[in-house]
Amino acid sequence: MSESSAEVVADVASAAVAASAAGAAGGWRRATGLAGVAIGVVAAGAAAGVALERMTVGRGMRQKARLALDSAGPYGSLRGMPGKAFSDDGTELYYEVDDVDPEAAPAIGPRRRRLFGRKAPAPVTVVFSHGYCLSQDSWHFQRAALRGVVRTVHWDQRSHGRSGRGVAQARGESVTIEQLGRDLKAVIDAAVPEGPIVLVGHSMGGMTVMALADQYPELIRERVVGVAFVGTSSGRLGEVNYGLPVAGVNAVRRVLPGVLKALGQRAELVEKGRRATAELFAGIIKRYSFASRDVDPAVARFAERMIESTPIDVVAEYYPAFNDHDKTEALGCFAELPVLVLAGVQDLVTPSEHSEAIADLLPDAELVLVPDAGHLVMLEHPEVVTDRLADLLTRTGAVPAGATVKGYGSTSSTAQPG
Repeated sequence: MSESSAEVVADVASAAVAASAAGAAGGWRRATGLAGVAIGVVAAGAAAGVALERMTVGRGMRQKARLALDSAGPYGSLRGMPGKAFSDDGTELYYEVDDVDPEAAPAIGPRRRRLFGRKAPAPVTVVFSHGYCLSQDSWHFQRAALRGVVRTVHWDQRSHGRSGRGVAQARGESVTIEQLGRDLKAVIDAAVPEGPIVLVGHSMGGMTVMALADQYPELIRERVVGVAFVGTSSGRLGEVNYGLPVAGVNAVRRVLPGVLKALGQRAELVEKGRRATAELFAGIIKRYSFASRDVDPAVARFAERMIESTPIDVVAEYYPAFNDHDKTEALGCFAELPVLVLAGVQDLVTPSEHSEAIADLLPDAELVLVPDAGHLVMLEHPEVVTDRLADLLTRTGAVPAGATVKGYGSTSSTAQPG
């Protein structure tokens, strides 16, 4: 995207703010679709060719293709034992538990008995936290691979997936990363009241884990036996340029908070605008979610559905939290633990340099940089992420050395889901 194009986006966003101030309904109908494109460019970026590509294919054919892709894979279809937790402001948080299959899990060996100090230790539970505009289903491949081998908890962040609308946000308050840390504590209290824990977080989920450590260091010290940070950051997100010219990004940043606030107050109109520009957003989402060319189209469509399902008012109320996020000091809570830090080299949302910075502060951590991978590395290269998670779980004693952790499908367009 050229610098002049970025300036155009800034102009569009400014126009949307002006429309909000004027309160003109007609102006909003025109502005919402354009401002939606502006937000998408800031959040995900896009080449102008995305729109041209979709002009060459009939709308009816594109709709048929989307329906075919939606049924092409089992992505997001895994379900566990449902449960509910309640955060400190009353928000209902939905989670699911996958328990160990006694017949599939190997017997506990002497090494694991020594690690936990008793013959029948409480099972290690792996708690997965997802990222912004996603849901617990974003861990589909890893969940499938670990099913029956280790106890896992998958939960939806407030206002995402099957969790309830944030109560504080319904009162007009923005989300904070600190609040997400308290939400995770509520889920742990409900779903994992005892026993050792491994925390796994992607993007915003990793920030949530850091916020948990910042507010509840005793929990980390007493119960957490391992941590995985996937495509995340401990701070300085305001410096990320999403692969766009710096001048253009800075111009958009000046008006984006006002645009998002205004759009969030007119969610119904904006959702119509988003639907009208769905074809453009599909290309934007793919570009900023994945880096490799051979991603299974059904996986790309799966990611698109998750992101599309996040209402614009939820997008708006989360945005300020990322610029304020700084949990660098909280990383010290993990210094004595087995830690995995993993990122896609071509991640434009939370660049791999942010993962390297985390690893620099945790010198004993395993740092894995995945070539040809973008922000949704766990969907793009599931075999790499699952392999390194399995190794981490073995080191923590969560998975005995004799256990077999299977892969589940591939994102290659030539492979079939397993």
